[in-house]
Amino acid sequence: MDKKALSERDICTKFITPALVQAGWDIQTQIREEVTFTAGRIIVRGRLHTRGKKRRADYLLSFQKNQPIAVIEAKDNKHSLGDGMQQALAYSDALDVPFVFSSNGDGFLFHDRSGLGGQTETTLTLAEFPSPNALWERYCQYKGIQPDARPVVEQPYYDDGSGRSPRYYQRIAINRTVEAVARGQDRILLVMATGTGKTFTAFQIIWRLWKSRQKKRILFLADRNILVDQTKNNDFKPFGQAMTKVTNRTVDASYEIYLSLYQAVTGSEEEQNIYKQFSPDFFDLIVIDECHRGSAAEDSAWRKILDYFSAATHIGLTATPKETKEVSNIDYFGAPLYTYSLKQGIEDGFLAPYKVVRVDIDKDLQGWRPSKGQRDKLGQEIEDRIYNQKDFDKQLVLEKRTTLVAAKITELLESSDPYQKTIVFCEDIDHAERMRQALVNANPKRVAENRKYVMRITGDEQEGKAELDNFINPEERYPVIATTSKLMTTGVDAQTCKLILPSNSGHWFKRSFGLQRPLG
Repeated sequence: MDKKALSERDICTKFITPALVQAGWDIQTQIREEVTFTAGRIIVRGRLHTRGKKRRADYLLSFQKNQPIAVIEAKDNKHSLGDGMQQALAYSDALDVPFVFSSNGDGFLFHDRSGLGGQTETTLTLAEFPSPNALWERYCQYKGIQPDARPVVEQPYYDDGSGRSPRYYQRIAINRTVEAVARGQDRILLVMATGTGKTFTAFQIIWRLWKSRQKKRILFLADRNILVDQTKNNDFKPFGQAMTKVTNRTVDASYEIYLSLYQAVTGSEEEQNIYKQFSPDFFDLIVIDECHRGSAAEDSAWRKILDYFSAATHIGLTATPKETKEVSNIDYFGAPLYTYSLKQGIEDGFLAPYKVVRVDIDKDLQGWRPSKGQRDKLGQEIEDRIYNQKDFDKQLVLEKRTTLVAAKITELLESSDPYQKTIVFCEDIDHAERMRQALVNANPKRVAENRKYVMRITGDEQEGKAELDNFINPEERYPVIATTSKLMTTGVDAQTCKLILPSNSGHWFKRSFGLQRPLG
């Protein structure tokens, strides 16, 4: 047999895979071939789109499911043993694995990134490929995982039997966090872009720590009721009867997983702080969603809760860590254990690129000044000064400006698809109501078809809040346009949203294909 006449796939089948099996790697559970780990960047051309090239590793070896420790790049036998090494090293960077191999079927070039094996690169025969246990021992030594911590690190992921698995970056965040907790780290920060599945990532972290009994009582804190409800009903559903949502300012200590709106356990008066009904050592893990919003500030209600349960491990999740003189995530949690940015999400194709459509309104550009003695609708004299964009819909309401913004939004929708889901962010609830009225008047035909074409979805009004699930449901056509203020600003899943419009600024952001919900 002329080995040089064989294709790369033949080299894998006839030489590389048999060498792995001979070394003790299980072909069903530990060896994955041709592993595609990105979706391919979305490339937009007008109204059409295509996908860029996906990244694919020839082999990904895992000690157990979702715990990869080695990558192999294969080449045909016309190439030298190490020709695939640089490509393999790039994959190991992305996949966060320390053991890297290149092969042409004659043997392996082994690059050990752990620094524990003496020489960084060594040549191995086919029969010398290391066993799963050998590499796992070296991995644990490299990561500083002591023998008594291994049951925590080796705790399996939750598996619903559907075959669905975490995306590669979620897996990195989960594994790094579980390993850090097993080593005794008690303050952890994960930075992951909106739409990349922070809540699912948090679920798998909590699941593995809880099932291994490393952490027995867990508190998940969020600052929007819709986030708590979505978490409980979706990603956290497997916790079942062990889980409760803190409501009615009452405490039941018989559960193990607690989900809470932080406002539900704090209050302006000391006696309202029901978290103090728990002993300070009751929780041994607290996960803070959107931690940039409150826990980063030393004098916040969030921080008081964290200080009270200071003996617990605290994990902060955020898409936008805050770093100012007064507020710092890093000062509290330390440097991020893992960061997956919006830029990387777009590059990988898990998030859609966006197009910025700028609309300049004359009053935004030039400002507005009242004429001498001019009075408002209530008959009060308007302060004589120049009002600009930061004043509009806060200190000053220009009704014609609201009408113009509504007309521009309508024009943008009509030029593409008048039924594409659209969020209009407003300054406050009053502004959201004025914008709703203006959009209703700008779209009489659509509103006549269905009165829910435009809805105000704000925290103060039940009719609108009740429509939030319909707005974010891909199967529901209405509502199409949602005007809101703060209710939808923190990671609510809106899979089909195409337009994001800050109505009080001089430009609007058009999402060409919307943020896509993670498969996990």
